[in-house]
Amino acid sequence: MHAMQYEFTLPVGYGTDVIRERVASTGHLLDDWPGLGVKAYLLRERGVHGSPVDQYAPFYLWNTTDGMNSFLWEGAFQRPTDDFGRPAVRQWTGLAYEEGGAARSPARTAVRRRPVPEGVPLSEVAAGAVRETERLAGGEGTLLAAAVVDTARWELVHFSLHAHDTPREGEGDVFQVLHLSAPERARLPRGRQW
Repeated sequence: MHAMQYEFTLPVGYGTDVIRERVASTGHLLDDWPGLGVKAYLLRERGVHGSPVDQYAPFYLWNTTDGMNSFLWEGAFQRPTDDFGRPAVRQWTGLAYEEGGAARSPARTAVRRRPVPEGVPLSEVAAGAVRETERLAGGEGTLLAAAVVDTARWELVHFSLHAHDTPREGEGDVFQVLHLSAPERARLPRGRQW
């Protein structure tokens, strides 16, 4: 599993309705993308769930790097780049993935946390990430949970999708899910990734 995210922070007054309309009209285009486990079309609004910004920030879980590279290099990524500029695209290697008890429910919110443990042996960090993924997936109303790592920054990210408007997990950035494309979600490898 491989994760990817980019963010477009919107200027004050831009209006998030433009993003909502964009996703409503084009979100379905990745509903059958080869190699894509999940794409969550995410939106944060200034003042909602503590967000300091209006931001469009899709989050991807890929089954294959071929699918991810096809998305980035064969034209699909060019459209948002043309409209908003070329963002930095963050990438992480998968550590753990679990389906939650509400796996078949519509996704309403997402939570992204970036804990950065210092002074802890890497084996303990990885084992803790697996346990936290299991804990998050076991929460009421959780569709899925994943833990991914960027070894260039030693950044550990926990990502989860929820069926309710306000996740109980109060830590981290909370996003509204505008659309969920999940053509190969069933193929995402469960449990720890090594």
